[in-house]
Amino acid sequence: MEAPPSFFLSQNRSLTLKPSSPLHPHFLLPNSNNNNNKNRFSSTCEIKSNLRNWSIEHVREMNKDSSIHGNNNSSSSSFSSSLVSVSAATSSEFRTKNAKKVVLFFCDETKSLAQKIASESDTIELRTISWGKFPDGFPNIFIPNAQSIRGQHVAFLASFSSPAVIFEQIPVIYQLPKLFISSFTLVLPFFPTGTSERMEDEGDIATAFTLARLLSNIPISRGGPTSLVTFDIHALQERFYFGDNILPCFESGIPLLKRRLQDLPDSDNISIAFPDDGAWKRFHKQLQHFPTIVCAKVREGDQRIVRIKEGDPSARHVVIVDDLVQSGGTLVECQKVLAAHGAEKISAYVTHGIFPNKSWARFEHDNGGHPESAFTYFWITDSCPLTVKEVTNKPPFEVLSLASSISASLQI
Repeated sequence: MEAPPSFFLSQNRSLTLKPSSPLHPHFLLPNSNNNNNKNRFSSTCEIKSNLRNWSIEHVREMNKDSSIHGNNNSSSSSFSSSLVSVSAATSSEFRTKNAKKVVLFFCDETKSLAQKIASESDTIELRTISWGKFPDGFPNIFIPNAQSIRGQHVAFLASFSSPAVIFEQIPVIYQLPKLFISSFTLVLPFFPTGTSERMEDEGDIATAFTLARLLSNIPISRGGPTSLVTFDIHALQERFYFGDNILPCFESGIPLLKRRLQDLPDSDNISIAFPDDGAWKRFHKQLQHFPTIVCAKVREGDQRIVRIKEGDPSARHVVIVDDLVQSGGTLVECQKVLAAHGAEKISAYVTHGIFPNKSWARFEHDNGGHPESAFTYFWITDSCPLTVKEVTNKPPFEVLSLASSISASLQI
């Protein structure tokens, strides 16, 4: 149990503390220039929360003797200023001392994102890996100065954009926990086989389950099982594919979208559209304060047509939200039906912009007045680094970086 804080004040005052901001357990406020012991008073505190979350609720004079205190208003103001200064300094010092220092490795594809993550915190140290190949094409990998990471918290920022890069990163992911490190975290922003998560016919292979089993067998480090950080996994049931030797942490990119929407000039005219019931189930609770439109696919003969199931897009800036996009066919069909029902502007957000075969090129920028054929904004995150390189500075695309979210996750 942590000891209560000790205070020494220049005047005799009573403090009442309430949970709010961190305070250092021990600090000393400046006393008056008079070193006479009779003018040095101790204070008492009412403890209302744990040590890390205290703030001053009020200050009450305990001695009204003007010969000691002089001008009460002046001394109170001076006292408050001193206390705020000390509180701010000790709060920052407390957070720095208690932050977890992490050594972050990365692959070639995730170098840019890793640099952004490191810029978010002084507690994250970037370390490189030598990625080579033997003449026969198989990986030739080396971790420089591997002994220096012993006893440290280590993370690896992966990108599983193709089977080839998965194979070369798996040996590194399996080796790092064996280097006598304190803990190991695998950051995999996009879990790539998520769309192959179930069997619909005898003979189908659920590759999502296979990859989950592969990651579940990462060797245990000295600190215990590996932590896995991933964003907006395609099917919620996939969390049950992982075994007991890995601890999945499922994060979301939706908070990034919400912050971006708040910055729009028409932020009070936003409606959220979900292209199907699956997207609604995944995201509606995080976006429930926005008016909602739900689309659905219905079959007419041999065709599947998108219709509005509920909600009214008329005269609204409608943002279509889903977890990922590949060819973009569903988004385009949803866009057309929303425009036909009077949407003023149409934008889109997906956490994972996969866009195989440069399918992103089909999405044009709407400068105004063409919601049926172009998008005002198309937001993606940097979970798929190859796509980010292709669409950067190409309207309507904007990249919302996961760097701050990942940096925070590494402190868990």
